[in-house]
Amino acid sequence: MAIRPRIYTPEDLALHGKLDLDSQASTHLVKVLRLNEGAELRLFNGDGCEYLAHITIANKKNAQVEINDVLSTDSKVSFPLHLGQVVSKGDRMDFTIQKATELGITDITPLWSERCDVRLKGERLEKKMEHWKKVAISACEQSGRNHIPTIHPAMNYQDWARAVESDTKLVLHTRDQKPLSDIKAPASVALLVGPEGGITDDEVDFCIQQGFTGLTLGPRILRTETAALAALSLFQYLWGDF
Repeated sequence: MAIRPRIYTPEDLALHGKLDLDSQASTHLVKVLRLNEGAELRLFNGDGCEYLAHITIANKKNAQVEINDVLSTDSKVSFPLHLGQVVSKGDRMDFTIQKATELGITDITPLWSERCDVRLKGERLEKKMEHWKKVAISACEQSGRNHIPTIHPAMNYQDWARAVESDTKLVLHTRDQKPLSDIKAPASVALLVGPEGGITDDEVDFCIQQGFTGLTLGPRILRTETAALAALSLFQYLWGDF
């Protein structure tokens, strides 16, 4: 059986309903994958379900599909994971969002801190936020996730540390650390990961004042994107669905 491509659409999906896919999805199906009318595909829109559909119209301008069946339904997320990631340079932030999505993250908040080398405001920040959301959606398409993680508005790490609600709140840093084996299994986790240059002692102290616990992942100093993904993998293994 041919592999059915998996496509995201923001539209409402219902059995036997028809819809026109947007230009990006249409181009991918018709021009890149060279699918014709009658070809089957899988659709999801973030409602927790995956739908079987087939192409009813395939031309250079658009692709129309009809929903045939519900293939699967994800259960409600049982282990919420919220990553507060200080924005990193280049494509490292994209990499972190992509892989965190594959690992089952439920919420991501881009953060600013003292040693953050990235400064975005206004239209540039809006474009970057939309880009990060697309990165998460693409990772859902690839990994088979039907729920899309929430990419929250970027904010200062202090505002996030004050406001985030979670059963256990952890901050990765190089002092006053607690090994993961000493942490009681939580119902939810919020994790703060600093930038390439790390977070300052004052920032660590502030987080601890807000109820965060310091966390160590061993004797080695990890890059920011490595640290986030290593921690998330461990959380899922110990307390989640791995």
